[in-house]
Amino acid sequence: MLEHFFQPRSIAVIGAAREEYKLGHSILKNILDYNFPGKVYPINPRADSILGLHAYPSVKMVEDSVELAVLVLPAELCLQAIEECGQKGIDSAVIISGGFKEIGGEGVEREKELSRLAKKYNIRVVGPNCLGIINTHYRLNATFAANPPPKGHVAFFSQSGAICSAILDWAQTQHLGFSKFVSMGNNMDINEVDLLKAFEDDPECRVILGYIEGIKDGRAFMEEASRVTRKKPVVIIKSGSTGAGARAVSSHTGSLAGSDNAFRAAFKQSGILRVETLEDLFSVAQALSAQETPPGPQVAIFSNAGGPAILTADAVERSDLRMASFYRETVEALRNCLPRIASFYNPVDITGGVKEDVYRVAMEKVLQDENVHAVVAINAPQAVVKAEEVARVVGELSKKFRSKTVIASFMGGPTMKEAVELLAQYQVPNYPFPETAVAVLEAMFHHRQWRERPMEKPNNFRGDKRAVEEVFRKARLEGRLNLAEAEARQVIAAYGFSIPRSILVTDKALAVKAALEVGFPLVLKVASPDILHKSDVGGVKVGISSLEEAGRAFEEMMERVRKRMPVAHIHGAFVQEMIKGGREVILGAVKDPQFGPLLMFGLGGIYVEVLRDVSFRIAPITSTEARKMIEETKAYSVLKGTRGERPADLEAVVEGLQKLSQLVIDFPDILELDINPLAVLPEGAVAIDARITLSA
Repeated sequence: MLEHFFQPRSIAVIGAAREEYKLGHSILKNILDYNFPGKVYPINPRADSILGLHAYPSVKMVEDSVELAVLVLPAELCLQAIEECGQKGIDSAVIISGGFKEIGGEGVEREKELSRLAKKYNIRVVGPNCLGIINTHYRLNATFAANPPPKGHVAFFSQSGAICSAILDWAQTQHLGFSKFVSMGNNMDINEVDLLKAFEDDPECRVILGYIEGIKDGRAFMEEASRVTRKKPVVIIKSGSTGAGARAVSSHTGSLAGSDNAFRAAFKQSGILRVETLEDLFSVAQALSAQETPPGPQVAIFSNAGGPAILTADAVERSDLRMASFYRETVEALRNCLPRIASFYNPVDITGGVKEDVYRVAMEKVLQDENVHAVVAINAPQAVVKAEEVARVVGELSKKFRSKTVIASFMGGPTMKEAVELLAQYQVPNYPFPETAVAVLEAMFHHRQWRERPMEKPNNFRGDKRAVEEVFRKARLEGRLNLAEAEARQVIAAYGFSIPRSILVTDKALAVKAALEVGFPLVLKVASPDILHKSDVGGVKVGISSLEEAGRAFEEMMERVRKRMPVAHIHGAFVQEMIKGGREVILGAVKDPQFGPLLMFGLGGIYVEVLRDVSFRIAPITSTEARKMIEETKAYSVLKGTRGERPADLEAVVEGLQKLSQLVIDFPDILELDINPLAVLPEGAVAIDARITLSA
C-alpha cells in the first residue's frame, strides 16, 4: 500500500527552481543528494535545465511514466498541476505548497476543489501544506529538511511540519534511526489510518511514532490501531490536551468528559502507548526499536552507586513494574564475587571501583536469574574504572541475554559521551536519569501485556428497542431533548437495569396515598424536565418515615422549588422506594464527535464533579474493559469492602456498564446520559436516578 509514495521508480518535482533560496530547488537537490535510485524530472516552464537535469514545461511533456509528483507551487497553481498529473496518469502526489484550509476563507474552498480533482483522477495525496516524505531504506528524501534522519527501524508521521523539522534535527544526536518519515500537513486525503495500514506489515518498521492534533475518523483509527499494535508498538503524542470539552453540557458525564479523555480511552483500548512530551516519544521509541519487550514486570537494578539505585527502586515501586526477588543462588554468587560492602540483594550496589571483569561476572549472574525480566544498569562517574569499559560489558551481556531487556542509565555529561556512543552501537538505550529508564521499561511492559492479552468481543445485550424508540419519539414530538426522569428510568429499564418503585404525585393527598403504597423509608424527588440537578434546588428529600412527613415534605418542596426555579415546568414529585445499604457509583455516557459514545464510571452522588474519580472508555466495551474501568478508580476499593464490610456486587456493575454500552450503541442519538447514583448492593444493583439528553 502507498508504494508509489515510498518506493517510486520516478519522481516529477513540479515547481523545481534554479534559485537556491526557493523550496523547489531545495527539494530537488535533496532528492538528488540522497542518491535516489530512480528517475527525476524537474518541471518548470521557464527553465531548460536545473541541477544538471533536463527541465520540462509540463509534467504531461515527460516521455516516460511518472509514479510520484511533488508539487512546490503557489497554491493557486496547484489545481492546474494536479489536473495535469491526472491526465498524465500519476496516482500519487505530495503537495508541499501551503495556502489551503490552514489560512481559512478562500484557502478552504481551494482545498475542497483540490480534493475534488484528486478524487476525479484517483490520485492519493499527502498534504497539502506539508514538509514531505522520507524513506531511508530506499534513499528517498522528498522534503525541504536540511538533514535526513539516520537509517533505522522507526516509522514516523506528524500533523505538524515544525515538529517534523525538530525531530529530524534531534535524530542526528539521539541515536534513533528512522525507516519512513511522513509530514501529513492538512490531512486532506492520506491520514493516520492510511499510514498505520502502510506501516503494519512493513518489514523495515519495528516501531510506529505519531504526532497528532486530531483524528478524522475515530472509529476507523481505533479499528486499525487495535490490529497494528498486536504486531508492533505504536507510540503517539497528542497535542491540545487541555481546554477540552468547551461546549455547554448538562450531565456530570458531559462536564467531566472532554475530548482528551476520549483520546486517552481510545488509545488505551487500541493498545497505543501515549506519551506526553517529545522527549518521552524519543525515549520510548529508542528502547522499543532496539530491545525486546520485557517478558514480565520484574526488574533488577544493577548500580555502582547507592543513591541512584534507591531512587530507581522508588520509581519501580511507583510503577506497574515490580522489584525482582533473587534466587538464593544468585545472592550467594554475588556475595562471592563482589566486595563485602556491596549490596547483594535488589537493588544491587556493586560499589565504586569494581573492575569491569568483576562487573561482568556479577551482572551476568543477575541476568541468569529466572526471576529477572529486565535490568536497569546504572553507572555514575568515577575515576577508577573507565565508563567505556563498563558500557562494553553491558552491551555484550545485552546481546547474550536477548530475551531480557537491558536499559542503561550512564549518568553524567561529557565524561559519559564515549560510553553512551558505545552503548548505542550495542543497541542498548541509555537515559541520563534512571527514573526515565524505569518509565520506558513500564511502557515496554504495557505493550507486552497488550500483545499477550486475549482478543475479546463485546457481549450482546438485547434491550427493548421499541420501548426506547417510543419514549424518544414522544419527547421529540413535544419538542423536548431532555427526557423527564420517568422517561429516563423507562429507557434504562428497557435495557435490563433494576429501578426502584416510583409513583408520580401532583398534590399532598396523592403524596400521602403513594407513601402508604410504597412504604417507608422513602424518597421524595421533584419531577420536572427543566431541572436536571434536583438537589441543587432542594428538590430531593430522603429518609421520609411517616405519612405526615410525606405530606409536609411535598408542600415544602413545591414551594421551595417554585421559588428557586420560577420558570420551570413542574409535573409534581416522585414518591420513590428508598434503597438502603448500597454503595453509590455513577455510570454515564456522552457522545464524542470523533469517537462516538464515551462511557464513564466513578464514585457517584452529588460530589462526582468535585472528586473527579472517574474512568472512561469508548463504546462498545468488553467485560474486561468494563472491569478495568472499575479498577482504575477509588470506587473499586469501596466496592470491594473494607474493615469487614461485605463486598458489593462487582459483577453487577460490570454487567451494567456493558448494558449501558449496548444502549448507546443502539441509540447514537443519545447525547448525554447519567445513571447517578447506581446503588450497588451485596447482590445486584439498582439505578436510583437517571437523566438523558438527546442530540438535536
